[in-house]
Amino acid sequence: MKKHVQKTFEALFALEDIREVLREALPTGPDSGEEQALREGVARVRAILDDLEAGTGAPAVTKIAGTLDIRNREEAYINIQPIQAAGRLTLEGRKALIAYGDGYSTCDACRKPFRLDKITKPPIAAFHEDLARFLNMDMVRVVPGARRGFQAVASTLVEKGDPVIVSALAHYTEFLAVEGAGGVVKEVPVSKENLVTPDAVAAKIEDVRRETGKNPALAMIDHVDYQFGNLHDVAGIAKVAHQYDIPFLLNGAYTVGTMPVDGKAIGADFVVGSGHKSMASPAPSGVLAATAEWAPQVFRTTAM
Repeated sequence: MKKHVQKTFEALFALEDIREVLREALPTGPDSGEEQALREGVARVRAILDDLEAGTGAPAVTKIAGTLDIRNREEAYINIQPIQAAGRLTLEGRKALIAYGDGYSTCDACRKPFRLDKITKPPIAAFHEDLARFLNMDMVRVVPGARRGFQAVASTLVEKGDPVIVSALAHYTEFLAVEGAGGVVKEVPVSKENLVTPDAVAAKIEDVRRETGKNPALAMIDHVDYQFGNLHDVAGIAKVAHQYDIPFLLNGAYTVGTMPVDGKAIGADFVVGSGHKSMASPAPSGVLAATAEWAPQVFRTTAM
């Protein structure tokens, strides 16, 4: 099996070598040297495919650019790591990456106001609309990793010295977002079952109010935490937060794309997801969704 996988990678790389010849050729067509390179490339692909069919031939390619190992984990093994299974790039996604992997492939048809969510060719604008419906939120933006979603919300809502409620099981990127905005993290302790409960969140909010004389500026809790994989009562926690008029951010890095996540049913003001962890996407990628109440603030454009 591993030999077949190896030969498949060799064939794909050999086809890319042919593609590179075509990309370097003038619009009038390949010159004599390029024609020769094309013939040699096609012959090489045929030989690799013969080896692939027969299960013969020694591995000829083990590195990319001489240093980067080929990642054949999905082809050569049964990958039971749950996070990696959720992030596995789909067949159509891999095809799209081949065709649109160039830096300006999404900018060719870019028009004012020069925003990613406004690009129609390829249909990125429609994708944003689909994604908002998928999460049952009002507006969505794609961001470079879930951490950028946390940072966008924290930089909007948190002022210097503001307390922010997080779980004792919170991911370190949540801490970074709060600290980057000048806020102060206030951790909610977990139960003996390693769960964050609405009652514990309410108790921590009361502690903060007694200590600081004001409400926390934000509460953000993981839907499923990364340490134990426990599913927390985020709807109950969102209800508690709103009773104190505190915006609630749902960290869905391990659930958005893996299980149904209905932002409005949960009561989230913001939903953050991780593209590369749970949404079959290249890394680093993420998503930030907001309700209509908060979208104008968190998705604000330049004031210049």
